[in-house]
Amino acid sequence: LSSRWQTCWFKVELSIPPAWAGREVHLVWESDGEGLVWRDAQPVQGLTKEGEKTSYILTRSLKETEPHSLTLYVELACNGLFGAGKGSMIAPPDPDRRFTLSKAELVVFNRDVYELLVDLEILLDMAQLLGEENQRSFQALYTANQMINVCDVTDPSTFPAARDLAAVIFSQRNGQSQHTIHAMGHCHIDSAWLWPYEETIRKCARSWVTVVHLMESNPQLTFTCSQAQQFQWVQSWYPGLYARIRDLVAKGQFIPVGGTWVEMDGNLPSGESMVRQFLQGQRFFQQQFGQICSEFWLPDTFGYSAQLPQLMRGCGIRRFLTQKLSWNLVNTFPHHTFFWEGIDGSRVLTHFPPGDSYGMQGRVEEMLKTVKNNKDKGRVNHSAFLFGFGDGGGGPTQKMLDRMKRMRDTDGLPRVQLSTPDQLFSVLEKESSQLCTWVGELFLELHNGTYTTQAQIKKGNRECERILHDVEVLSTLAVARGGTFQYPASQLQHLWRLLLLNQFHDVLPGSCIQQVVEDALEYYAEIRRAGAELQEEAVQSLCQELLQPGAGSTQSTLVLNTLPWERTEVISRPGPAGAEALALVTVPSMGYVIVREPLLPPQPVAVRKQEDGSITMENGVIAACLDAMGRLTSLRLLGSQRESVPDGCCANQFALFDDVPLYWDAWDVMDYHLETRKPVTGLLKPLEITLAGGLRGSASFSLQVGESSTLTQEIILDATCPFLRFLTQVEWKEAHKFLKVEFPVQVRSPNATYEIQFGHLQRPTHWNTSWDWARFEVWAHKWLELSEQRFPSVVLRGRMSGLGWQKVSPTFCCLRLRAPKSPDATADIGHHQFTYAVMPHQGSFQDAGVIQRAYSLNFPLHAVPAGAAQCPPWSAFSVSSAAVVLEAVKQAEDNPAAVVARLYEAHGSTAVAWLQTSLPVKEAMLCDLLERPLAGGRLRLEPRGVPLSFTPFQLLSVLLVLK
Repeated sequence: LSSRWQTCWFKVELSIPPAWAGREVHLVWESDGEGLVWRDAQPVQGLTKEGEKTSYILTRSLKETEPHSLTLYVELACNGLFGAGKGSMIAPPDPDRRFTLSKAELVVFNRDVYELLVDLEILLDMAQLLGEENQRSFQALYTANQMINVCDVTDPSTFPAARDLAAVIFSQRNGQSQHTIHAMGHCHIDSAWLWPYEETIRKCARSWVTVVHLMESNPQLTFTCSQAQQFQWVQSWYPGLYARIRDLVAKGQFIPVGGTWVEMDGNLPSGESMVRQFLQGQRFFQQQFGQICSEFWLPDTFGYSAQLPQLMRGCGIRRFLTQKLSWNLVNTFPHHTFFWEGIDGSRVLTHFPPGDSYGMQGRVEEMLKTVKNNKDKGRVNHSAFLFGFGDGGGGPTQKMLDRMKRMRDTDGLPRVQLSTPDQLFSVLEKESSQLCTWVGELFLELHNGTYTTQAQIKKGNRECERILHDVEVLSTLAVARGGTFQYPASQLQHLWRLLLLNQFHDVLPGSCIQQVVEDALEYYAEIRRAGAELQEEAVQSLCQELLQPGAGSTQSTLVLNTLPWERTEVISRPGPAGAEALALVTVPSMGYVIVREPLLPPQPVAVRKQEDGSITMENGVIAACLDAMGRLTSLRLLGSQRESVPDGCCANQFALFDDVPLYWDAWDVMDYHLETRKPVTGLLKPLEITLAGGLRGSASFSLQVGESSTLTQEIILDATCPFLRFLTQVEWKEAHKFLKVEFPVQVRSPNATYEIQFGHLQRPTHWNTSWDWARFEVWAHKWLELSEQRFPSVVLRGRMSGLGWQKVSPTFCCLRLRAPKSPDATADIGHHQFTYAVMPHQGSFQDAGVIQRAYSLNFPLHAVPAGAAQCPPWSAFSVSSAAVVLEAVKQAEDNPAAVVARLYEAHGSTAVAWLQTSLPVKEAMLCDLLERPLAGGRLRLEPRGVPLSFTPFQLLSVLLVLK
């Protein structure tokens, strides 16, 4: 078989010999492709050689009344548990790889021999691993030796006596102080990684039906399962299996965990996207199983935002489990059980399984490591143990259960009990009085190349987040204004779920194969197409009268603003004869205005070429000087005597680095790459003026980058705008290179400030400790700021490809392109277009409006040709305090007559704000992130609006019931 990601079907006709009466009979099936057994038109068990599942039990004791002849079907996939890499697991898929069925046999299974071998395995592991100083190791060794002496392999009647010797050891109990391990079946299935989304659907079926099959003979088995998307896939494609799963959920054996749509990346999605992960996931679990998840489950994500604790608490979750920080390259994380506190002060009880894995196999060595490795001995005496093959699926096996059965309460080993997340966390909560608290982000000191890899995926995510934000705002306003417009709830749910799926922790980070990238880009294209249609329909309904062709020849433009503050900006609008024309407009907060005569700028932009070939740009707010290679030699805030660019330095300097990780190519950037810096000096086209000024001035240039790549950039300054914008296009054709752009600034500060979801945090600019040094590559969202008192500099990120930044020290490095070759050999090769900006300012970034400017750069105004109708400006929402951002406006999930407005405090301060709206509100109340009204959360309606109080970085959701 050689057609990747496809399956073929085998019809298996079996005839069991009558002489095997009373015997246990298996179908042995060995193949390097994953298989699924079907019986009576239903899936019954997965077959995976790498997951130690190579047999299907036909009967445990063949009876005369049972059919001796039967027909099965086996669906065999052309991929293994970890895809089809060429030469190594993470290599790109091999198009010529063949998959072979090597064995298909009927066999008699000797259960007595199997049990004897498991006994001996446990005893020998105890003898080897407990150590010479422990008498139990010798007891286990001598018992195993006695068993060998007693047992005659040619005489099965000697087996019971041998097993009785083992039972004596296993029945000797622990003392009361022994550590208790809570074992839970687990099967981490990446929703896409080294295989496409479509294959994951089959992986879910193979893994989950095997678990269901195991539960039939092991009713004590519990199995934790995350990702609502995977449940929804199985519901759609395997309804019979899904019905059995629902029954087992009701019995408490098959346990949904996590509460999110997928196990998403923990750094790169926006704050609102993270809210929607929980909203879609928790609502799905509530609708399907009558319960929401009480623990967040994210074991394999590459770091965790410091805003996650507040988001968890807002979605009914107070518990968190992961283990990924055990992968840290430099520092060992100091805890396994602790309280994690976010930037707003929210705390969640957090547990890292001390065995540092979510794919345990129930071995003695793993149990001992779990106890020995526990960093919180003396504080807690319980820990999690997740067993089952994972990443590519597989899940628990019977042998894992049989091993742990022997270690249930055996002296010398920790107690092992089959448990549930609730049982574990409940006892940890009772023991929590001595636990430590970790404040801030959980930063993974590895895989920091994922902030940059597959730039088109990251750009698609950012653009689609913006599109869905705007569609929701405009659709909500269209409904509130009356008329026949219907809020597109089902369409938006579909589009949100596509976006959330692409935020899976191997897709958005870019650590996936080429076919996954192609699928993800197609989903983004669907969101763009459908989003544009929905937005047009909302605008047509919202502004129907204004869009009718008017009398006269005056060309008017309807300009819409989806952000919650007034904006004065230069826009492009249709001009005479279809040409694009620039206009300076002022648009009210979250509303619209009809523009007939554009504003005149207080000072036009002036662009001048100097005798030495440099170009100066000035707009009355800032002044810049650029050399022939497009490098900033000067950037000044007019009215200040302070220069932003240090003497002898150039900003907007492109540099190329070698980028050869130790192993994880798409995942990692190693610190030694910083030693290979080469400035880009190949000038293809020197800087020339492209717009001479007025409302907008610009200049452009082109560079040769590396051996085969080119870069063209237009540097833009708009009237009244406090930042310089860089519109960049790259034809990228390198291999294992890292392109960055550098902004050295004349600022000295021990910390830099980075925007994250619903807030910001500081990271050091120095390398004092190993913890500081390990953060040589970090992430941020829309802006980064480095400041001295009274003179900061800020880099804003617009429609950018990646979210990675080199640590500021004191040079900003924002633009970034990588060129890894596995698991996608074509990663990032091709055309890229993105925007960034630099903004000098005085005072704090809060007072200078940096947050608002960064939003405006990412959420452009919408300009639509309009008739000549007269209409006053209209604003739907505004907020009285610049410290508070109205992040989202949407229709409530369960009440079409209600609107949800989500706000957060962005400055890191206590604030009081009024939410002002022109919508006909009859009732207002606070709700949680699942849109459930809070007890005592009713709000006053006053002429000034709805009064709200915020603590630093607090997130509030307000439910507005319309008249």
